[in-house]
Amino acid sequence: MGNMINKEVEPFRVSAFANGEFREVSQEDLKGHWSVLFFYPADFTFVCPTELGDLADHYEEFQNEGCEIYSVSEDTHFVHKAWADASETIRGIQYVMLADPAGVLARQFGVLVEEEGQALRGTFILNPAGKVKAYEIHDMGIGRNAEELLRKVQAAKFVEKHGDQVCPAKWQPGEETLSPSLDLVGML
Repeated sequence: MGNMINKEVEPFRVSAFANGEFREVSQEDLKGHWSVLFFYPADFTFVCPTELGDLADHYEEFQNEGCEIYSVSEDTHFVHKAWADASETIRGIQYVMLADPAGVLARQFGVLVEEEGQALRGTFILNPAGKVKAYEIHDMGIGRNAEELLRKVQAAKFVEKHGDQVCPAKWQPGEETLSPSLDLVGML
């Protein structure tokens, strides 16, 4: 897999489960707003519900940023529904759960472990044009943090809006940013 930054999401159409209903989602649904594709290995597992629950706890904050969450696993939309029926944590999810049993999305984003039929924990932030602006990939046993993901979405939005400024480490909205210039070289 090569560098994914500024790669535009390729055409796809998958089934999804959201708010108790089945629907179809395509690459066009990811455009016009910020999006997070949140790949995880499988439903009915151990680390996955802790991550998806963490995202659910912060979902309103993502929406306030104009960002939609799409969790993705290689399970079918029927399995997503069964998991929601069986788990109080998953039942509370309001964002869209994409079904990728053929591995179309996981291959497109370079996170499919073919011999296991599961995706690594890949997180991709896409701008409203559907281009990747930030991403990270974790091994299957390493959980992620929704608060840090939200901060990255906020930083990506800021940088896109203010192209002459950048966000330093641990930047939070409202804090000082940097304007790259020759005067800053060696001064930080």
